[in-house]
Amino acid sequence: MNVRTFDAITLAPGVASGPVLKLDEPLSFWGGLDSATGTIIDRLHPQRGASVAGRILMMPGGRGSSSGSATLAEALRLGKGPAAILMLERDAIVVVGAMVAAELYELACPVALAKGQDWEALAAAASLTLEAGANGAAISAVP
Repeated sequence: MNVRTFDAITLAPGVASGPVLKLDEPLSFWGGLDSATGTIIDRLHPQRGASVAGRILMMPGGRGSSSGSATLAEALRLGKGPAAILMLERDAIVVVGAMVAAELYELACPVALAKGQDWEALAAAASLTLEAGANGAAISAVP
């Protein structure tokens, strides 16, 4: 097995592994995700119908509504949220949702900022492991 490792920036700490779900567009968790099922329900989103549950969710960034933090935290509480989230742009709403789940429910959903030049290689992996700590993040990609 040929595992590649990539550096990233930690936005919310934790360790997680799972299969990859790469979104073509940003997702608004509020109105875009059914927190009870983990299914993308935004009728205009290219990945509508896909499940984020247990996946390493790759999305370029977040998309609005501050209520999205609560939706993400609720999906994590119900066991239907992503295992981890990788983004290309910082999004405070996504980070706050992960932090709330960690604080209230003791459920880690690490969030990291990946490098643009690594994005396609990460998306092509069958599975990823994200180890996000205080001194940075490492992403291991299994082809």
